[in-house]
Amino acid sequence: MVQPVNVDDLSAALYDGIALLARRLRQAPIPGDLTLPERSALSRLARGGPATAAALARAEQITPQAMGTTLSGLEARGLVERHPDPDDRRRVVMSLTGEGEAMLLRRRGARSRQLGEVLERGFTAGELEALAVAAPLIERLAEGM
Repeated sequence: MVQPVNVDDLSAALYDGIALLARRLRQAPIPGDLTLPERSALSRLARGGPATAAALARAEQITPQAMGTTLSGLEARGLVERHPDPDDRRRVVMSLTGEGEAMLLRRRGARSRQLGEVLERGFTAGELEALAVAAPLIERLAEGM
């Protein structure tokens, strides 16, 4: 008989595993890498399209001032650009530049290669299938936080 899942035990195990994975990924820096807030802002713009600084700040659960600082740095590096909001010309929306998209692709590629090497070396076909099922669920879990 299958035992019901203990949500407290599962949440603790997920927290520990995801935290360790995040730390290990951060510990292996990529030359010219972005800061965590910069990566988050670029990724959010890539997934959701152009957005105001306020909308990005809400989505990332940080202050508008902190997001403004992050976006200014990204803009100075040519990774994002400002445009008047087509619905309200008083507001400004931010969008990725071609270089911003390229930066995300390079970064994702480097991190994906790191993960891929570990997956190929240390996981069975069944474990890989289980991770393939879990990946979108983990993303959904993160979006729900």
